[in-house]
Amino acid sequence: QVQLVESGGGLVQTGGSLRLSCAASGGTFSRYNMAWFRQAPGKEREFVAGISWSGSNTVYADSVKGRFTISRDNAKNTVYLQVNSLKPEDTAVYYCAAGRYTVVVTTQSWYPYWGQGTQVTVSS
Repeated sequence: QVQLVESGGGLVQTGGSLRLSCAASGGTFSRYNMAWFRQAPGKEREFVAGISWSGSNTVYADSVKGRFTISRDNAKNTVYLQVNSLKPEDTAVYYCAAGRYTVVVTTQSWYPYWGQGTQVTVSS
């Protein structure tokens, strides 16, 4: 059983940056692909970014390409999401998820383990 705890969210102005972290415990972190999803008020949860267990492969939603960067530190059992050039439409609860697959998947139902989320609010 993998436990995930996100942190790093907050209130920022348009154009600002944050670094979200997701600390994992209870499993062999380096065996899991990791992903970030987000859910805005009144909307369905959507894929943001994913990274393979080794860190060699990354996948991004078109809406965040060039602004967000996912990375991981397997020695620290932590995955990060650097979010830059934030826009009001990035306001959402951001969740990290873990799953063991051979490729990075973007479908939330494929991820069995989830954190509780961290709120990101971007003011205009």
